[in-house]
Amino acid sequence: MPVNPDLQKERDGASFPVEELTYVKDGGKDKTSRRRYIQSLALNDPDFQIGERAFLSRDEEYALGVKTGILVEKKAAQHNFRNEDERTRFRHTVTRNRHGNNVALHTLMFIPTIKGQGTKEQQKKWLPLAESMQVIGTYAQTELGHGTFIRGLETTATYLPQTQEFVLNSPTLTSMKWWPGNLGKTVNHAVVMAQLYIRGKKHGIHSFIIQLRDMETHLPMKGITIGDIGPKFGFNSNDNGFLKLDHVYIPRENMLMKYAKVSPDGTYTKPPTDKLAYGSMMYVRVSYLSSTAEALAMACTIAIRYSAVRRQSEMEPGGKEPQILDYQSQQLKLFPQLAMAYALYFTSMRTRKIYDNLLVELANGNYSNLQDMHALSCGMKAVSTTTMSKGIEICRLACGGHGYSHASGLPDLFTMVTHFQTAEGENTVMLLQTARYLMKCAGNAVSGERLSGQVEYLSESPQGKAAVGSGADLLNLGVLCDAYKYRAQRLVMEAARKFQGEMSAGKPQHIAWNNSHLYLLSAALAHCEYYTTKAFIETVMETDMPSSVRSVLKSLCQLYALYGIQENAGDFLKDGYFSGEHVTMVTTHVVSLLATLRQNAVALVDAFDFPDKTLWSVLGRYDGNVYENMYEWAKKSPLNKEEVHHSYYKYLKPMMQANTSKL
Repeated sequence: MPVNPDLQKERDGASFPVEELTYVKDGGKDKTSRRRYIQSLALNDPDFQIGERAFLSRDEEYALGVKTGILVEKKAAQHNFRNEDERTRFRHTVTRNRHGNNVALHTLMFIPTIKGQGTKEQQKKWLPLAESMQVIGTYAQTELGHGTFIRGLETTATYLPQTQEFVLNSPTLTSMKWWPGNLGKTVNHAVVMAQLYIRGKKHGIHSFIIQLRDMETHLPMKGITIGDIGPKFGFNSNDNGFLKLDHVYIPRENMLMKYAKVSPDGTYTKPPTDKLAYGSMMYVRVSYLSSTAEALAMACTIAIRYSAVRRQSEMEPGGKEPQILDYQSQQLKLFPQLAMAYALYFTSMRTRKIYDNLLVELANGNYSNLQDMHALSCGMKAVSTTTMSKGIEICRLACGGHGYSHASGLPDLFTMVTHFQTAEGENTVMLLQTARYLMKCAGNAVSGERLSGQVEYLSESPQGKAAVGSGADLLNLGVLCDAYKYRAQRLVMEAARKFQGEMSAGKPQHIAWNNSHLYLLSAALAHCEYYTTKAFIETVMETDMPSSVRSVLKSLCQLYALYGIQENAGDFLKDGYFSGEHVTMVTTHVVSLLATLRQNAVALVDAFDFPDKTLWSVLGRYDGNVYENMYEWAKKSPLNKEEVHHSYYKYLKPMMQANTSKL
């Protein structure tokens, strides 16, 4: 079927080579080629070809998720990928092709936790079992009564020196593990987070490997009560589960002891820093950045392609209905989301490099940058997942009524990823974690200490006024980056003064902290938005790319930064950094950039390079043949298998006949 002429016209009118931008987004031509190869292995595999998942029951979804999870691991081993990132790309491609993966937590958290928290001896024992999938595990942290507040977890692990065993127990109803993925029916082991007690003394949260089910019968082990928590908002192929432990005994060697240790006689050796216990969470939070970028990019691709195909209303009486992408209001909905998607991609790449460097440092016993990375991963997880969820919903609404249909791909996309906002740390609490670190750094900066890492800017002298002489200066990326830096400096220091003021007034620390939440959240948000803006700008300015690609990316970066200023104008106006006239100029530039980007909107989403089989959207099809395929999709509904549904004979017809008037 030929490409929709409206969509083809958009592509023909692009001012830059799409392929070159794809290379920038992926980090190089070789990486694009490799990614496409890995995706092709997944998308062209006959074992991964299924019908429309929207028409499956939950039981069918779960069974498909188990089958897919096992198959994808077998095939990942057969393909002999170069590294874990490639295996993750393969798994993710299969999952986005409308399959579940009910061993996802095994590879995402169970194995990485053993690698990150286990001793060499423990890794030697458990990794061969886990990597060959003789043992299938998950990560059990969240409880019915406690989630993000990890220190409040109630599950206990009591050490018995006389037998060299730990006794794991769920002492209360609220201490049951609740929500861990793949726990309900799939896995047979778990890394369980529990409060360590030795001779009555509490030592905080530690990690323990527990066998949950018999390796032959798959029945729960003694003392284990386990099951599925039921249907959720979405992602129902996943058997999120509950787990109650009733005095479950495990050997001393099943506590992961790379950092914290318990000797046979019960002597406890604490880790160099308590943040090391949360290493698995940090890894997942960092990985969420690329996932949020991809999800928002998918939504933008669907909405922008559809907006180029859909024609509606009249701009001039009696004229041809325009593409809805021509309406400025539609551009105002979609183009800032498009800019954010690119910002998240580039921020993800930068954050991953910082994280990988940290792993090398930790391996060498250097923990100096751990807190900085922990704070960054918490804050960026919160900002990126919130932004993504809002953005997907904006894109769905921009598609009108058809966006409500599963045929659009948007409802499923939203429910598949919106749980990121609460998984691995509820977002408000995550921002407050970042704020806590920022308050410490602000105090050090005031004391004259020279800071480094992502908080280095707090040691710099604030600029005071924006270096804006004319409206054109507001398009200068350096000026925009400085504006976000100044905003972050001011809000962090303002929050520090508020918190210290509460303390100086005689408030207990916890009351002072609670009374400062408004300021603390604003500070953490500003810190993360400065980090994102800087990452976007540095990518545009420093990455090797054709001038035409740099030009369109620069416009997109300008829109991202200026739109953020427009949306948060009060932060920039409050102390006169910007004037009212400056903000008026910002709005003028935003309007101008919408018109500038209109020419390249379709090309910019094409550069994300999503195959139709991963996008899985009738509205976002590459060929733009929306309406023909909407009709074909609808005909597949199970309700259409019979011309007359059986409920007609059971309910409708008897009622109609009973109420027939007698003449």
